[in-house]
Formats: sequence, structure tokens, C-alpha cells
Amino acid sequence: MAESDSGEKTEEPTAKKLADARKKGQIARSKDLGTMFVLVGSAAAIMLMGDALVEGLAKMMTRLLSLSRKETMDVHALYQIVSESISAITVPFLWIHIIIVIAAFIGNMLLGGISFSWEAMAPKASKLSPIAGFKRMFGVQSYVELIKSILKFFVVFISAYLLLSSLFGQILSLSTENIPHNFAHAVSLLMWMFLALAFSIGIIVVIDAPYQVWNHNRQLKMSMQEIKDEMKNSEGSPETKGRIKRAQYEMSQRRMMQDVPQSDVVITNPSHYSVALKYDTEAGGAPVLVAKGVDEMALHIRTIAKEHNIEIVASPALARSLYYTAEPNEEIPEQLFAAVAQILAFIFQLSAHKKGQARRPKPVAKNLPIPDEFRY
Repeated sequence: MAESDSGEKTEEPTAKKLADARKKGQIARSKDLGTMFVLVGSAAAIMLMGDALVEGLAKMMTRLLSLSRKETMDVHALYQIVSESISAITVPFLWIHIIIVIAAFIGNMLLGGISFSWEAMAPKASKLSPIAGFKRMFGVQSYVELIKSILKFFVVFISAYLLLSSLFGQILSLSTENIPHNFAHAVSLLMWMFLALAFSIGIIVVIDAPYQVWNHNRQLKMSMQEIKDEMKNSEGSPETKGRIKRAQYEMSQRRMMQDVPQSDVVITNPSHYSVALKYDTEAGGAPVLVAKGVDEMALHIRTIAKEHNIEIVASPALARSLYYTAEPNEEIPEQLFAAVAQILAFIFQLSAHKKGQARRPKPVAKNLPIPDEFRY
């Protein structure tokens, strides 16, 4: 039962899965959203540049229909006249195309953003397979597109009917208007109808855009096993991570043991804990914990200390406090300064005594000033 459950794709796609899908060109897109923006942009562009375009066309037709006999017989003159006539409509046509391109760009990037994928452009054998094509023809997506097409037909049909009904009086009145005002009025009506029909596709977009996002997310959903495999591939298997951690721990222990000969004193439990401290009298500051360990590591620290004639002082409470509150190469907590100061004073006096420069110091007090919250 657990194995079957792990194969069900019920989990939301991870960030890596979404990023990989985006690299492959798999993003949520709504064709109807892009279509609506192109149509609306086309209507807006023609309405904005329509007067300039009509004026340019009028100039072009006037010039081309008023050629003299001499101009018709001169090939070079004809080339120049045609060039001048076309230039009259070039700027309006250019602005119309720019507006349509901008509208198409915005409409297609609103959902899913900008994405460019070489992998999506690469040819795929599955797209040429008749069997795969047959499956796509009768797949769920095909039925969805069929329903959308039917809806679009009814939406546009009903919108067109309502527009014609509301503007029917104005359309009939065109025959009573004077030329060329009736032509301008007719073009204006057509443009506004075109714009209204383009906006009517927004009804489909309101349904299609959320569906495309949901469907894209559904297609990328993952099973628990896929998530585990992804984590294993990205972060490494637990066994590998365990080996790395062990190797890092062993390296840190070796570095720590190399620093023990530089310490001034080793404080012990006396058998379970060992803590090596170093105090630089010239630099001042707080004593630094050089190394620490328990059981075998504690024994190893004491062995190195004996080999290098480093004093070993038994203070169980202080050894445990230092072990749990300080890390290697870090200064000891301020709350333990007083207790450690007594240990260091004893060590320095003992060193002076061995050199014949001072009397033998008294043993370290058993009850060192250790705060209750630092006792372990």
C-alpha cells in the first residue's frame, strides 16, 4: 500500500522541477490571452493611425491615378512616383505593426513570463509519430480545446448579435448621410464593433488563463518518491553525507590535536573530560579553548599533554563547564573567567617554582567560582 501511495503524484512541484520545466519550455500559456491582446491591439492601432493611413492612401491613389502621358512613358519617373506613393503610407503601416507586435508580446508574456528554450525548439520524434498524434487528437486536452472553440463561437456570436441590435439604427441611417461622411461613420462603427468583439474574447480568457495555470501545475505534480529522489540527487545520499561529515569531523579532530602542544594547561574530569586552554599573556584578552574531548579523545589529549610536559589539573566541574560552553579556537565564556584565572595562576606559579623563582603554590581549590547555569 505504501509503495502504491508513493507513486501517486499528489505533491506540489518543487522549485527545481519548475525550473527544469521552464528550461524545457514547459510553462503555462493561454493562446486566447495572446489572441485577445493581438485583436485589441490591432483595433486600437487602426483607430489611432486610421486617419493617417486613409490620408496616405488617398494621396497614393490620387498620385497614381493622375499620371501624365510623359510620366507613363518614363520608367525612371514611374519608379520615383511609386516610391513616393508608398512612402505616404509607410509610417502609418509601421506604427500599426509596432503596436500589434507590442500587444502580442505583452499578451503572451503576461502568463508564464518570458521564456526562451533551445530544447523546446529541437525536433522531437514524438511530434512526427502518427500514434502520438492520434492520442493527442482524442486526449483530454483536445476535448478542452473543442469546448473552448464552441464557447468562443457562442460568445462572439452573442456579442455580435447584441452589437448589431444596439447599432442597427445607426447602420440603417448610413444610407441617408452624405458622402463621404457616411463612409467615415461606417468605418468608425466597424472599428468599434471590431474592438468590442475583440474584448468579448476576454470572457474566454477569464476561464482559460486560470485553467492553464492549474493544468500546468497538475502536469508537474510529483510523487513522494520523486521528491526523495530529487533531494538525493541534489544533496547526495544519506550514506554519502554521513561519510563526508565523518571525514570533516576526523579532520577537525586532527587539527585540534595538533594544537594541544601549544596549550598552557589541560583541565580534566579527571577521566571522562579533557579541555586544553591557552592564554597569551602579551596579547591579553581571554583564554582560548584549544582542544576538548570525552573518553578516548580526552585520554588522547592527556597523552599529548604528558608528552609535551603540559600541566594537567583535575577540576571536574570546570572541565564539564568548559566542554559544553566553548568551542575550539574560541574564547571561554566571561562567566568562567574567575575560575579559569585561579587555574592559570596556579600553573604560572608552579612553573616559576620549578625554575626556583617562587615557592610551591597551594593546590587549586575544589570549589571554584562557577555560576549555577554553567554547571553540567
